[in-house]
Amino acid sequence: MPEMNTSSLPDLIFTILFFFMMVTTMREVTLKVKFTVPQGTELEKLEKKSVVSFIYVGPPTDQLRAQMGSSTRIQLNDRYAEPREVMDFVAAERKGMKNQAEQIISIKADKNTQMGIITDIKEVLRKSWALRINYSATHRQ
Repeated sequence: MPEMNTSSLPDLIFTILFFFMMVTTMREVTLKVKFTVPQGTELEKLEKKSVVSFIYVGPPTDQLRAQMGSSTRIQLNDRYAEPREVMDFVAAERKGMKNQAEQIISIKADKNTQMGIITDIKEVLRKSWALRINYSATHRQ
């Protein structure tokens, strides 16, 4: 019985490895706030995630609570920010997009966040002409 020819096996393995390296996206933001996403019933899935910029709102993680306290914080990319800094964040995110009119701001807020902070963020977004806003949620069972 002849032996099986395995000479093309390394090529196949590297092709599969290369494929997964190309299609896998790594998390670009280190979360510094923790949040429990609220639940909803009328949800839509975002089609083009490349035009979405995320604003995270919630209390600091357990590791950062000693430094930052336990009050609700806003995270833009990898840093904490104040509501007035959201306008600069939106402008920077918009500058990096090919079609700036499609920009969507997604607010990922803890379900126990006070509405005053969300309102402050929304007012700054309105002033910066970021009018396409969505709220992240999970489907209620």
